[in-house]
Amino acid sequence: MFRLFARIEQQYFKPGLSTGWIAALLLGLLLGATSAAAAVRSIAAAALPAPARRVLVQIAHGGPWRSPKDGIVFGNYERQLPWRPRGYYREYTVPTPGSRNRGARRIVCGGPVRHPDICYYTDDHYASFTAITR
Repeated sequence: MFRLFARIEQQYFKPGLSTGWIAALLLGLLLGATSAAAAVRSIAAAALPAPARRVLVQIAHGGPWRSPKDGIVFGNYERQLPWRPRGYYREYTVPTPGSRNRGARRIVCGGPVRHPDICYYTDDHYASFTAITR
């Protein structure tokens, strides 16, 4: 991969001056593109598990929430979702049968709280997301 960056540097820049930051920039863009592309899969709301469908209804009604952490800002630290300013995404707990804690399932919505632009479902605690279509 470094050879690719060195070749680009030789063609477009003065050799030796900029390889490091060009490599970092291209690598960052490459990683950002793959992270945002991870959320491309989609699922119809009707195909979600029943507890997730109930959470979608609760989101539309503004609650009530199962957990005091429901509705808090989701930081998107894993960069699995498209970049948006902090505060755009909020997370909600989807009950996990047999779990004594919040479990791994969540719905993360972006946009206005009661009428989000987009919602995503994860059943593996933010390792992957699936866009919910209505």
